[in-house]
Parts: sequence; structure tokens; C-alpha cells
Amino acid sequence: MAVTGLDTTEEQRVQSLIDELLEEHDPKTTPAAQFLGAQYDRGLAWVHFPEGAGGLGASPKLQNVVNARLVGAGAPLPYGRNPIGYGMCAPTMVVHASDSQKQRYLRPLFTGEEIWCQLFSEPGAGSDVASLSTRAVRDGDEWLLSGQKVWTTLAHVARFGIIIARTDSEQPKHKGLTMFVLDMHAPGVDVRPLVQMTGEAEFNEVYLDDVRILDSERLGDVGDGWRVSLTTLMNERVSIGGQVAPRNGGLIAVALKTWDNYGERNNPSTRNELMDLWVGAEVNRLTNMRAAQNRVKGTPGPEGSVGKLAMAELNKRIMSFVVDLMGADGMLYPPGYTMSRPATAMDLSHPQKAFLRVQANSIEGGTTHIMKNILGERVLGLPGEPRLDKDKPWSEVPRS
Repeated sequence: MAVTGLDTTEEQRVQSLIDELLEEHDPKTTPAAQFLGAQYDRGLAWVHFPEGAGGLGASPKLQNVVNARLVGAGAPLPYGRNPIGYGMCAPTMVVHASDSQKQRYLRPLFTGEEIWCQLFSEPGAGSDVASLSTRAVRDGDEWLLSGQKVWTTLAHVARFGIIIARTDSEQPKHKGLTMFVLDMHAPGVDVRPLVQMTGEAEFNEVYLDDVRILDSERLGDVGDGWRVSLTTLMNERVSIGGQVAPRNGGLIAVALKTWDNYGERNNPSTRNELMDLWVGAEVNRLTNMRAAQNRVKGTPGPEGSVGKLAMAELNKRIMSFVVDLMGADGMLYPPGYTMSRPATAMDLSHPQKAFLRVQANSIEGGTTHIMKNILGERVLGLPGEPRLDKDKPWSEVPRS
């Protein structure tokens, strides 16, 4: 099926590559990493990335064509295997990494053979991440990294991560930052679990004690870390809030199933509430689809904040509705509080677990209040909040 507004020759090329991939690698019998590697080699990982980096230099719209056909054929999904790497680290690296870094990291990231994490937040720098205090000190061709990061998803299984650190404390907070690729197995990296109310620890705190990083593992110029991090942050909001689920898919599918299983078909009150949630889910799905089609190559704009804000509140409403429908069953917790460290994020396999887990949607990837500030300032043109520390050297800004 042709996609409107696309070059016909470009679309035919993508369709031909998909045909070739499926013919030579049956997704039902080919190991997931092998299939995803073949997908990457054909430029079908991120079609808008450059050739040789998992892409074709094609329109981003064509990724929907690729995903639809491969999912329909039963192919593995890269996002579920490596969500932080696929949704946040790869888009950052393709814009800011050196050619050698792209060649080394992007393929095993896409196949899920090397899991990635993102080390931004700190105990004293959450929503205001630019106030972070983790430091990197130059030592010849290396940097010595020391500090603490927190709420690092999947750090316990990650092979690599992207990390932002302060390299000049005499510059204003946004100007003295630099980003690096961090080897999570390097000496001095200590990953400790943070158990959430689901009983799992998909988040972690990470302590860094004079960790050595080669200067060749820097992403972008020294002192340009804030601009680089904006690429990550905008893609994070798209990744969390901008996923385009099929109609009746995602959490609204859980609501539909629960409404049916608990005998609520003849209850007009719950039917009206369900329809209100279904309309909200469909509007959010279509909005995300339109935003994805309108996004140009490079760093996404504030549309990612729209999807993230709407998704966070909608998910909480849906799961509250589901648990209410379940009555006393909603108070049970079938998985049990295992205190495990899962290899994947956002396990929503049980309604009760999903109810607990989605409460974090309004915090992770930027709080609801931060999303509203971004939309107010960047979309509506409202005046920004006073920022008295914006032009002061970081070393002179009071910190608790």
C-alpha cells in the first residue's frame, strides 16, 4: 500500500528490500539477533539514518511501512529488546557520534546484543538536569569521571551508556557540559538497584569513581553537551509518549478485555466511561501518528512533549478504570513482590502490575509540569519562568 507524499521510487526500493529480507530470513525460524542484523545491513533499522548506519537516507515516513510489514510477518521488535538504546541513544549517536563510533556501536545496539542506558538524572538534578554535578576532568587523551547518577533504566544489564558530565564549572550550567559513551563494565562503575512499588528494580543508581573514558568516546565537542543532550531528551519524549500502537492496542486493549471478562457489557455507566477512554486512546494514537509523519530528520520538536503528556495521564486513567472493574481481584498481585532485576523495562503483563507501573509515566522522561512548561513556552509562546542562575558560573550557583 503506497504512502501518500512519498517518492514512488524510494518507496519501491524499501518494499523491495523488505521482500528480500523476508525471503532470505524467515522471521519465524531465524534467531532474533540474526534477523535484526540482516535488517540493519539492508538499511531498514532506521530508514532515515545514513547508508551504512542502519539507514537509507530515506524519508522517516517509510519506517512505518517497514515496521508494519515486519510486524505482520512476525519479526522481532528492536524497541522491546533495547528501548533506551533504540529510542534515545541511537538517534543521539547518528547526529553527534564520529564515523568510527557509528560503525562500532549502532549495529549491536539495534540487534539487542549490546543493551544501552542513559545516565542523565542525579539526586540533585532531575527536572533541571543542567545543574548536574558529575564531573569529568581531562587527563591527557582520557577523562576521569566521578559522581552519581540515579533512575538509570536497565543499567544493570547495559553494556554501554551515554552520560553527560560537567567539564567546566566556571561556565554557566548549560555551557560547561560534555557527553560521552560510557563502558558500563569499566573499573569504577558501581550499579545499585532501586526497587519500585512493582517489586522490581528496572531502575538503578550508578556511582562513578574516577572512571577513565577515552576522549575518542566523546559525543560532540567539549562544552557542547547540553545541545547534544537535547537530541536525547526530545527523542526520549517521542520514545516514551510517541509510540503508535495499532487501534485497540496497548493499555486500552487491557481495558476492553477486562470490561468483557468482568460482565460489564450491560452496564451503561462503565460503557460510557470505557468509550471516553477509548476515544482518548484513539485521539492520542492518531495525534502521535500525525506527529511522526510530520517530524523531519534530526532532533524532534516539541510535538514529542504533546504525546508524552497525553500518554502519561491517559495511561493512569485507563488502569484506574481497569482496577475498579476488577473489584476485590484488583487488590491482589499475581506476580508477587519478587524484588527481581528484570532484563526488560515496562513489564505490563498483569493489570495490577500495569496499574502500579504507569504511575511513573508522569515522572520519567520529564515530569508533567515540565512538559507543560515546554509546550507553554515553545508552542504557545508564553513567557518563561525566571531563571536567575542561567548566566552565572555553575560554581557560584547555590546548591542544597
